[in-house]
Amino acid sequence: MKTKFSILLFLASALALNGQAPFPNRDEIQQFMASKTCVVLEANQFSAYNVYIRRAVETYWNITQYEFISVDEFERRRRDPAYSFIILTQTSYERDKAGTRYHFINLLQGKNVRPLNEMPEICAIPMAFIDDDEYDYSYKLGAILSFMQKHASMISENPALTGRRYLRYYNINTPQVREKTILVAKEDLSPAVSAIERIRAIYPHRIEIVDEATIEKAIREKTPNTLILHKVGPGSRRNAGLTFKMLIGADDFDMYYYHQHTMSKSRPDGLLADDLRRMARAK
Repeated sequence: MKTKFSILLFLASALALNGQAPFPNRDEIQQFMASKTCVVLEANQFSAYNVYIRRAVETYWNITQYEFISVDEFERRRRDPAYSFIILTQTSYERDKAGTRYHFINLLQGKNVRPLNEMPEICAIPMAFIDDDEYDYSYKLGAILSFMQKHASMISENPALTGRRYLRYYNINTPQVREKTILVAKEDLSPAVSAIERIRAIYPHRIEIVDEATIEKAIREKTPNTLILHKVGPGSRRNAGLTFKMLIGADDFDMYYYHQHTMSKSRPDGLLADDLRRMARAK
């Protein structure tokens, strides 16, 4: 992962995670597997995020025991390796001159360190552009939490994979994409591939433009041989920043594709024709 700067969304006095949190070592990975995972809720009792994360964790989280805690309790527990934490952050990238900010969901391991940025990071996934409504990503939370657990299990079994190209590591699975059906929401496509006819001229394999309810159903029912597109970017609101694109299996919650691009007039937000070409040619 490139250097990033994160701020905990819900802290009364914003605490910065300056720079990339360290990847866990072998002992810290094992500490996570034996830990109780604390899901940190926003201080705002009317937060929609709190509702969505509760529902997703109660349905999908099974790798460790868990409980829901406040920000104040997070501060009391974060130095204790008996605990791990699911926490939402605001993140920007050093190399992004536009200063675009994103929501990330982080899985951190407790450690007796003073700076937050020294807590071992088991996994971190971009969730949404900072101005997006929580609903824009809530229907995909189950798949994202399930992937994070699978990633944690993988590095537990083989610590040598920790940090290895991070999410780009999963592009080893990209050749399998052609054997599966991709479900995409229309708003996650760039203008050049916003119609199915345009897509099939580049990618002559199974792909469907569907609504959010269809994607949520595929995740809930673990529809076989189906991938969902998780795209994070500013949309049409700006012409700068980063766009992240991931394909996650609805049945196995593996990641099959990861790419990010810097936005420009010729490379707008959304899944690009170049992404489709990579998937079509991957070997």
